[in-house]
Amino acid sequence: MSTSEAEGPTLAPALAQDPAPDADPVEATSPATRVSTPVDGVDVLGALSPSRAGDFMACPLLYRFRTLDRLPEPFSPDAVRGTLVHKVLEDLFDLPAAARTPERARDMLVPTWDALLGSEPLLAEMFGPEGPDVAGWLTSCRQVLDRYFTLEDPRRLEPAERELYVETLLDSRLLLRGFVDRVDVSPDGRIRVVDYKTGRSPGPGFEAKALFQMKFYALVLWRTRGVVPSMLQLVYLGNAEILRYVPDEHDLRATERKVEAVWRAIRHAEETGDWRPSPSRMCDWCAHQALCPAYGGTPPPLPEPRGSAAATDPSGDLDTDEGLTGLP
Repeated sequence: MSTSEAEGPTLAPALAQDPAPDADPVEATSPATRVSTPVDGVDVLGALSPSRAGDFMACPLLYRFRTLDRLPEPFSPDAVRGTLVHKVLEDLFDLPAAARTPERARDMLVPTWDALLGSEPLLAEMFGPEGPDVAGWLTSCRQVLDRYFTLEDPRRLEPAERELYVETLLDSRLLLRGFVDRVDVSPDGRIRVVDYKTGRSPGPGFEAKALFQMKFYALVLWRTRGVVPSMLQLVYLGNAEILRYVPDEHDLRATERKVEAVWRAIRHAEETGDWRPSPSRMCDWCAHQALCPAYGGTPPPLPEPRGSAAATDPSGDLDTDEGLTGLP
């Protein structure tokens, strides 16, 4: 079941206190640089994150461009806004509860942006004659942050984990992994998985795609902790709505079957070289239209085989859903 509503969390606000250690700003915004933990004694078939699985399901050619060809993509003001807001919300919980106010979050925005810019100076290229104005863009970031406080009161929350790296190895020897924005644990052990989205909530009929990522994370947590999360919560800051879903074991087993089917389809595409495009409205935001046959382009030659698309380079598959996609 799912609901889309603009109100506070349903789990008890007095949640277990075990905040994650402070993270380096560069590391926090570039999780692709973090490698997976060793899987001792197991010949892993490959690794898959919800981002890369989503790429393939949306367009196999996009998956190829990002995972095999490793084509660079320009920085997106929307994606970088997501990174900046995520980092401020992560760091907000380092403060004493009483200090987690809208005013304090706004004060954190510019220093956090300066830190991101210091670690990746090319971000400045987003702005200029053809790009947004920096001041106007930062104002939009403040507006997104302000919406967060209409949905949750962080003074009443103590997350158990933030920016948590999770992974599990399925019986098929496929490694699943990703980063969870926030994990809340209630005193009675119930788990809530929370993800922030700086865009708008999906329209009716499009919730399943948004929830796939959350079910993916819930599957990994279930496999590693032995507990099915009680709530999956997507916080949409673009229009101040919360999408909630209560999973069960049936859901998560179905998600596991779906993920393994996606992996088999990826392996088939590797074996046949058939990375066909799948045109959709998402093409309007694709950085690779000039190389896409659907738009009259020609993809580059396939790179030399490295084994499976992710098996020989497990760090190459890992990515977040809102982040600095232009980073190497």
